[in-house]
Amino acid sequence: MKPISTNNIRNFCIIAHIDHGKSTLADRLIEATGALSNREMQSQVLDSMDIERERGITIKAQTASMEFELDGERLQLNLIDTPGHVDFSYEVSRALSACEGALVVVDAAQGVEAQTVANVALAMQHDLAIIPVINKIDLPSAEPLKVMEEIENELAIEATEAILTSAKTGKGVDELLKAIIERIPPPKDRNEEPLKALIFDSWFDAYLGAVSMVRLMSGTLKKGDKIKMMSTGRDFECLSIGRLTPKPVATKELRSGEVGFVSGSIKTVSDTKVGDTITLAKQPAKEALDGFQEAKQMVFAGIFPVDSSDYTYLKDSLEKLQLNDSSLTYEVESSTALGFGCRVGFLGLLHMDIVQERLEREYNLDLIFSAPTVVYKVLTTSGEEVEIENPSKLPDAATIDTVFEPYVKLSVHTPQDYLGAILKLLTERRGVQLDLEYNSTKRIKVVYDLPMNEMVFDFHDRLKSMSKGYASMDYEVSGFKAGDLVKVDILVNGEPLDALSCIVHRSTAPHRGRALCKKLRELLPRQMFQIALQAAIGSKIIARETISAYRKDVTAKCYGGDISRKRKLLEKQKEGKKRMKSVGRVEIPQKAFMAVLKLDD
Repeated sequence: MKPISTNNIRNFCIIAHIDHGKSTLADRLIEATGALSNREMQSQVLDSMDIERERGITIKAQTASMEFELDGERLQLNLIDTPGHVDFSYEVSRALSACEGALVVVDAAQGVEAQTVANVALAMQHDLAIIPVINKIDLPSAEPLKVMEEIENELAIEATEAILTSAKTGKGVDELLKAIIERIPPPKDRNEEPLKALIFDSWFDAYLGAVSMVRLMSGTLKKGDKIKMMSTGRDFECLSIGRLTPKPVATKELRSGEVGFVSGSIKTVSDTKVGDTITLAKQPAKEALDGFQEAKQMVFAGIFPVDSSDYTYLKDSLEKLQLNDSSLTYEVESSTALGFGCRVGFLGLLHMDIVQERLEREYNLDLIFSAPTVVYKVLTTSGEEVEIENPSKLPDAATIDTVFEPYVKLSVHTPQDYLGAILKLLTERRGVQLDLEYNSTKRIKVVYDLPMNEMVFDFHDRLKSMSKGYASMDYEVSGFKAGDLVKVDILVNGEPLDALSCIVHRSTAPHRGRALCKKLRELLPRQMFQIALQAAIGSKIIARETISAYRKDVTAKCYGGDISRKRKLLEKQKEGKKRMKSVGRVEIPQKAFMAVLKLDD
């Protein structure tokens, strides 16, 4: 079969705020073009991970190549479905680099929201052709005309030609397909130029090794070609190439403008890097393509295996996961309480939650996560600025001039009944109100400026329980501000537990210290000697709890006689307890470390 002309290829992605119907719209497009048969179709077909299907969110940008005929012409549409959650916006920016156009999906009932604005700004930076799509027009509360106005005012996009669709019923999908073909430009025909293929995603396959998802910017790639990675200069043989429809379909070649996967004799994960350029070893391109901006990690946590012998397997698993999620960073860390592990950087709290679940499910690891912490900037008295990811690395208080903490612009959507409780929670967490607007008679949007540090501790859990699960939140990092912050250390019998150290605002430090000591007192098993649990800021103790020792009644068999006999036995017992305390070690159960996150304020 003759290859499809470059003029008949369209590369586009779907971008939107979370839960505006991107994945369902992708399903309808796949159905309309016949890329999958009815038997192979399922709802949210591009959400291939179990976690995505269970939570109803997209985590990974997924690709589908759809070939179909229209007016006697063979066409190829390469669709990339992207995540909507702020923690995965890095996936969106990578998907945009592989496209010429973007469908901006807006919910006809909820209108333009935070992530819609952020993703459209990204698309405009990439000079993409933008098609506004107003989805869910079948809802009783849909207001398409009002949403068109919002699109024009907030996104600065002409909305008169917006496509009205209902991904649930399939209404407007044929019209959308025509708009994609007419309004999104085809890629430039660069088949004769040297091969340049941009790696925008990769994953590890047990049979194929490292597999790369590429967009060919120029040239042609055939099975059996010798390829070269431009960042490392290493050569590999291209063993299999193909397209995802979204099921993998092998092809003999990929041409300029196409999107597909490549796997070769690549054995180690470090040899494929997202953002790298693949070229031919015989006729290499002179310059590599621009890669991607490095993702900025905002939340850090220590990950330790429950069984210390699993440490090397944990490192291997993180390396393989990093291939599939390049926004993840990690470095080796050791803790006196937990042994060897890794300090891992995440884009946000949901990202951390997902990574934890993927490590436990996909790699069968039993893990302990230390308390998550955000990145702080510390200005020392000598004028040096350092970034702190781990509370135990905070410099001595005498050398600190100012500590800066990250702030977020937090939007909470809530029914009116729970507004009072939510405003109280946000004020407790040092939030400053920026805006409060009534979207409808029953739903309210509250915007607050809030320290990110205050979101790390059980904030989401409390928000959900206060609103019986109805409130939803979204946030974006707004910058760093100076704060009166201190490090709270937890001491067990005078020994600091580095895994439980945390940086908090001075006003909440005593409360946090007391809560931690109280929780540990409930969780730690009693010993034959007394255990002192203390919270300290530097050398100042701010809270204390005591776990009393088990005591045998040594005077039970003393009846009658002189009191000195009893005293002698009690003194002897006291000496023994003292000796035990000096040599005894307190074993900390792993649930004590997770208790830090689950503090009930």
